[in-house]
Amino acid sequence: MHAALSERGISHVAGVLLDLGVSSPQLDEGARGFSFMKEGPLDMRMDPTRGETAAQWLARAEENEIREVVHTYGEERFAKGIARAIVAARASEPIRFTKQLAEIVGRAVRTREPGQHPATRTFQAIRIHINQELEELEVTLSQLPRLLESGGRIAVVSFQSLEDRIVKNFFREQSRADPFPKGLPIRVSELPAAQLRTVGRPIRPGEAETRRNPRARSATLRVAEKT
Repeated sequence: MHAALSERGISHVAGVLLDLGVSSPQLDEGARGFSFMKEGPLDMRMDPTRGETAAQWLARAEENEIREVVHTYGEERFAKGIARAIVAARASEPIRFTKQLAEIVGRAVRTREPGQHPATRTFQAIRIHINQELEELEVTLSQLPRLLESGGRIAVVSFQSLEDRIVKNFFREQSRADPFPKGLPIRVSELPAAQLRTVGRPIRPGEAETRRNPRARSATLRVAEKT
């Protein structure tokens, strides 16, 4: 963002909106490999011109690495069984397609919340890992305070708890004027000023919005203002 704005002669902006969700066209196009509901190559890259595909990663990753990714990024309680099933399945044939992986995961997941596909959390986890989404979010957030003019606002829409936790913690840390350990002999005048202040409470979709757009059901909007 900083480079793009600099090229246009812009030093500060009045606001930044980050929509962290995967776009509906990406999910609806089977060829992108994001959806467990549509057949397609197991790709999952946001930029399909570079980087390792999900199929390539699953072909080489150790069982414990797969387990860790599925557990950490998918918050999946059946991560151990899923990883074991993936490794066993790839010993017979390569895992190259979305429905192929979804079926392997479905057999390994013993129960799931009503209305949620057994492979939902695993597909989310692998997608986050392949695209380094959480690392990208942390790098992006760190740029924002210096790009905003005084009184400018950051609005972030997240769609899962890992993203939202990063945003919440960043806003909290940047809203503190005293980052030092308790009891450190520092004068109030020497304390660094807080970069941001949070605005209002987190906003989540109501029933009417969720009926119109079911994919909005897990969204959380947080806003902060440059001090």
